[in-house]
Amino acid sequence: MILVDGEPATVIDARDRGLAYGDGVFRTLKCLAGAPLWWRDQFDTLRRDCAALALPVPDGDALRDEVGRVAAGADCVVKILVTRGSGARGYAPPAGTPSTRVVMASALPPMAQSGAPADVMARLCSLRLAAQPRLAGVKHLNRLENVLARAEWNDPACYEGLLCDASGQLVGGTQSNLFWLEGNTLCTPPLDDCGIAGVTRTRLLRRAGRLGLASRFERRLPAAILAADEVLIGNSLIGIRRLARIDDAALSDAGWRTRLDELVHEESD
Repeated sequence: MILVDGEPATVIDARDRGLAYGDGVFRTLKCLAGAPLWWRDQFDTLRRDCAALALPVPDGDALRDEVGRVAAGADCVVKILVTRGSGARGYAPPAGTPSTRVVMASALPPMAQSGAPADVMARLCSLRLAAQPRLAGVKHLNRLENVLARAEWNDPACYEGLLCDASGQLVGGTQSNLFWLEGNTLCTPPLDDCGIAGVTRTRLLRRAGRLGLASRFERRLPAAILAADEVLIGNSLIGIRRLARIDDAALSDAGWRTRLDELVHEESD
């Protein structure tokens, strides 16, 4: 099922600014038996991203109800889009135009299903992310960089592509955030200029101290993380997965993956 502004539909206005300019934000979340995982964090992040673009924030209770309607009791992926709505041609945001809200469900991809492998392979993408501090961290609808980066490979054995900024420093994956362990320190790239601050990243950094881990933001060239104790990726669908290989380089396994995945899935804060 697809809901547009709360009503079943399969189309939006061709003048919608999300279509014309990518003027909007989105969230992708996992539902089990129709219930969204980490709903409070997901909605808080949606609210933060809407604020970054000065978009009206949907009512949380109504949106939660729509997620349940499209999920219909199933294990699935639900995507929420909020755009600035329809307007005349031109970049200037129209005054007083209501936003557009789209909520849709789709099947869980293989890596999000029970029994999916804990270890995955990645490659280094040639595309470089552009710097835009005002949008850094926001999951906005302008995702052409990710589309072009994902088009760089078609090997089914490679799950993810790692992205760097213009200086060659690691930022994250095409669909995930990146982490690595150095002793008892959990490292992840800062997202001051580009990249997406995912909910899994937020939950992991907030909770790492429970396992005796310090958290640190580090800028690193790709070659520098090959010697890490363990390299991991994470997002809301797959949780935490270990990178067993980046291109031709085999990576170490320090045994953190399971503990960190269980940590992000804990209900209590």
